[in-house]
Amino acid sequence: MGDAYSIQSAAIALDGRAVGGWKVGRIAPDLVAHYASDRIAGPIFADEIAENGAAMPVYVGGFAAAEAEVLLRFGAIGDREYDLDTVRSCIAEVRTGIEIASSPFGGINRYGPAVTASDYGNNNGLVLGPPIDDWRERDLIRMPVEMFVDGALVGAATMEGMLDGPFGSALFLIRTLRARGLAIEPDTWVSAGAITGIHEVRPGQRAEALFDKRIRVGCSIKSY
Repeated sequence: MGDAYSIQSAAIALDGRAVGGWKVGRIAPDLVAHYASDRIAGPIFADEIAENGAAMPVYVGGFAAAEAEVLLRFGAIGDREYDLDTVRSCIAEVRTGIEIASSPFGGINRYGPAVTASDYGNNNGLVLGPPIDDWRERDLIRMPVEMFVDGALVGAATMEGMLDGPFGSALFLIRTLRARGLAIEPDTWVSAGAITGIHEVRPGQRAEALFDKRIRVGCSIKSY
């Protein structure tokens, strides 16, 4: 995984664009011991962060998917140490969202998490949905989430299967980026992990997620 993150950092430097957020994905349980981690991280470029309803490009002939995710916006993090409870204090906002996963390499998910991490974590954009205004009072773990492609239900779940939930993803990201010598600036987004699964999409389709039976976020899919 160290080699994967070295490749990722080199690619970010070669690309030259600003990073506006980070995606966090889960490593399969049977691979956790080998990679000494239960999650991976990948950059989300600022110019690929879009508002609700946007048209999101994917690589034709490669891999493309849409994922319903909770999005956390960091405030000031500083250099203090955090745990699962205190990390909430550096979260400024929580929103609904969709992560677009896409790579020109169609087999990216067949070769393990290090390959995925080396290719920007398979991220190719982020759709910012409406906020969850009462997130401080809510038990987000049990919030129902549904995912639709072209109006058909393709997945439904809660965040109970997401290890320690979205705030665990935020804590993982802080610790991982610090170990890599990377600072997290205020207003950085974290896409906290797929809730209903990884749902493959193609240009011309529409992806939509419904959170808590009332909050909708969607996007159309287009080709480059």
